[in-house]
Amino acid sequence: MIELRDITKELLQVGRRLSKGADELFKLAKEKAEAERNYRQALAAEILRLRQEGHPVTLVPDLARGNIAEAKFERDLAEAKYIAGREALDSLRQQASALQSILRYQEDA
Repeated sequence: MIELRDITKELLQVGRRLSKGADELFKLAKEKAEAERNYRQALAAEILRLRQEGHPVTLVPDLARGNIAEAKFERDLAEAKYIAGREALDSLRQQASALQSILRYQEDA
């Protein structure tokens, strides 16, 4: 049987990790939003530049996206990091819930 003290200690550690993770998730959300803004600004500027250079209008969107592929990569990476951070927090929440269930069971026994 697991000691109540050990379960409580583990639960406190998970709580600290959740708190730290929430702070990190806010940072990731900001990075995601900034990357999206940068991508859209770069895309708009590139579309304008290509149009001014007289490229065929039908090709401009594809050319623009290809020319700013790095900005799109940064945007996609920021989104993936945010999603991974959110999933990690969800996992910690589930771990905390499981520990709470064990703690309740141990206290009742």
